[in-house]
Amino acid sequence: MTELRVHNFSISLDGYGAGPSQDPGNPLGVGGELLHEWLFPPSGQRTEADERFMALGAEGVGATIMGRNMFGPVRGNWPDESWTGWWGEDPPFHHDVFVLTHHPRPPVQMAGGTVFHFVTDGIEAALDHARAAAGGRHVRLGGGASTVQQYLRAGLVDELHVVVVPVLLGSGERLFEDLGVALDGWGCVEFTPSATVSHVRLRRL
Repeated sequence: MTELRVHNFSISLDGYGAGPSQDPGNPLGVGGELLHEWLFPPSGQRTEADERFMALGAEGVGATIMGRNMFGPVRGNWPDESWTGWWGEDPPFHHDVFVLTHHPRPPVQMAGGTVFHFVTDGIEAALDHARAAAGGRHVRLGGGASTVQQYLRAGLVDELHVVVVPVLLGSGERLFEDLGVALDGWGCVEFTPSATVSHVRLRRL
């Protein structure tokens, strides 16, 4: 059965998935880049546990949903249709990606099989499109925190893999903010610390 899964979502010890003062020049907010150093360690070598969870994040995934800010840190109307976000010419997805937005634009086909589709009619429509495109495989839900929160509140997420990074940001955008009963019935099914972070897999039990 196709599931909607969040993989490798990094948060600080105080629960922030992005730092304060996000803007086009600082899209992860002040200090936000620290949340992702485990993905790109200075040594160039991830730990065995980190490598395993990175691989699990792509295993069996046939489509992705993301918020507009994850596509590229530009608000409002699109600057022009030649602008294709910040993933480069060959994004790492290699499948259909559905971007939540209030501003329509035609699909953007990139190298390697990635096609960005822009969905203006809500989170459930995006999930329907993604499930159809996934062809029986799972759908990965990307960031940011507000996008994940919307799907959690709607009861549509099946699994949530959080990476707890040992840094304190103090402010920014929290993942588990004002979710109320949306977290009822969830529990930890795996806890794996590495030398750099702690991996926590949560599912509805």
